[in-house]
Amino acid sequence: MASSHTDCHFCLQSLRGRKYVQREENAYCVPCYDSLYANPCEECKQPIECSSKDLAYKGRHWHEGCFRCAKCSRSLVEKPFAAKDEVLLCTECYSDEYSSKCFHCQKTIMPGSRKMEFKGSSWHESCFVCQHCQQPLGTKPLITKDNENYCVPCFEKQFAHHCYACKKVITSGGVTYHDQPWHKECFVCALCKTQLSRQKFISKDEYSYCVDCFSKFYAKKCAACKKPITALGGAKYISFEEHQWHGECFNCVKCSESLVGQEFLTRQDGILCHKCGSA
Repeated sequence: MASSHTDCHFCLQSLRGRKYVQREENAYCVPCYDSLYANPCEECKQPIECSSKDLAYKGRHWHEGCFRCAKCSRSLVEKPFAAKDEVLLCTECYSDEYSSKCFHCQKTIMPGSRKMEFKGSSWHESCFVCQHCQQPLGTKPLITKDNENYCVPCFEKQFAHHCYACKKVITSGGVTYHDQPWHKECFVCALCKTQLSRQKFISKDEYSYCVDCFSKFYAKKCAACKKPITALGGAKYISFEEHQWHGECFNCVKCSESLVGQEFLTRQDGILCHKCGSA
């Protein structure tokens, strides 16, 4: 532009008939302005002169011709782009290098598009649907079976077991006993209501009992040691007439020899081996 100022503010040379740039009410000749204020280009490191277009992004500057994708070198002027570690990439190159693949369709999830994250995998929002009804799951409660996701109503309709005790749906953490499903919190001792899923228990007449309750109310007492006979773990016990013994307690009361599988005699004070009984 033609100058109405007399001299360059920096070099003080006349601006008559010369182009100049005005900055903060001061006028500069073009060489002085470029040397003082021109931004260096991120790509070529040369000053971006006032006669060139200065493209800026997050405090960094480029010549128009230098504003290119770092991978394919295509111009990014007036085109969408993405930045990774301060490197500029067109959307296609960025997607190839860094974008997630949809777990369902295996296609790239383009930058800027909405994606869903679930169990370490990414999904297009339109792909994250119930396997049965195909309705979007979004942030709704869901249940996974065989790597497929289901909304709760569809899962209950298709797969869920109902607790033998409370008849409600078992969604996770169930227990199976005698081919019957139970909630852990429903599978309890019939007397004291202690949960039985992590301890030994005994069943009688379609009811289950913890060992303490069964021993207290139902177990027969050993004629020798007077302790309950629970038969836990397949332990053997001996029964004769109205008396029972633990296998390890079925011994001669005089010589303490085991009588399991042996002939024995009975007396009022207990059982005797044939030798002690004949003495």
